[in-house]
Amino acid sequence: MTTAPQLVVHRDKELMAQAAAARLITKIVDAQAARGFASVVLTGGRNGNGLLAALSSAPARDAVDWSRLDLWWGDERFLPEGDPERNYTQAREALLDSVPLDPARVHPMPASDGPYGVGTDTDGADAAAEAYAAELAAAAGPEDHGPVPTFDVLMLGVGPDTHVASLFPELPAVRETERMVVGVHGAPKPPPTRVSLTLPAIRSAREVWLLAAGEDKAKAAAIALSGAGEIQAPAAGAYGRSRTLWLLDAAAASQLPRGLYPPASP
Repeated sequence: MTTAPQLVVHRDKELMAQAAAARLITKIVDAQAARGFASVVLTGGRNGNGLLAALSSAPARDAVDWSRLDLWWGDERFLPEGDPERNYTQAREALLDSVPLDPARVHPMPASDGPYGVGTDTDGADAAAEAYAAELAAAAGPEDHGPVPTFDVLMLGVGPDTHVASLFPELPAVRETERMVVGVHGAPKPPPTRVSLTLPAIRSAREVWLLAAGEDKAKAAAIALSGAGEIQAPAAGAYGRSRTLWLLDAAAASQLPRGLYPPASP
């Protein structure tokens, strides 16, 4: 079932990151109080990393029981372990190295120099995707809706071309309806080889949050929120089971139809 997107617009990207971090802390704490643990899917890019940096410096971050938090990733660049362009590397620098996580509950996508880096990049990324799908399936319980856990929050950055995770317009990965994780080849932005959750996996989350800040995201937000199809605008196909939340700054919201969202919050 598609959940209608809710929009929250902040004055600038710094406020957006701080407010989103506070919102995420609350969501994690509530989930841990209800079930004993929380499950979150992280995103890379400037907005995803900005949120993690804001969370790192948030006074309320100590309200989270970091040892009872499961972390997954929506996509990854198929590069060697420790490469500065990997989302996992950037997340560690922004937040993860500074909080007491349980290493067994942190699930980075495989690197290109790991066990799935043999052969061509194409073979390796596809094998890495299969391995990550198996890891997700192993973590899913009978209460979940298929071969992935029911994530509490799944975050996605929105690209200027409307891509989310590494699902780019018109490419095969955005058309996938069966597999939960796929290798991505020939991505239009470097590096060309990636691993990504698919739309079916994304839609398993309780809440999907889409992050967009900056004038370069304004057209993408307008297209995705105007009823575009998910093959042409992958962000339009990203929604949660109970909530779909677009978190924008005023610049990214500047091309949205008037009346679609309330005035920017301070």
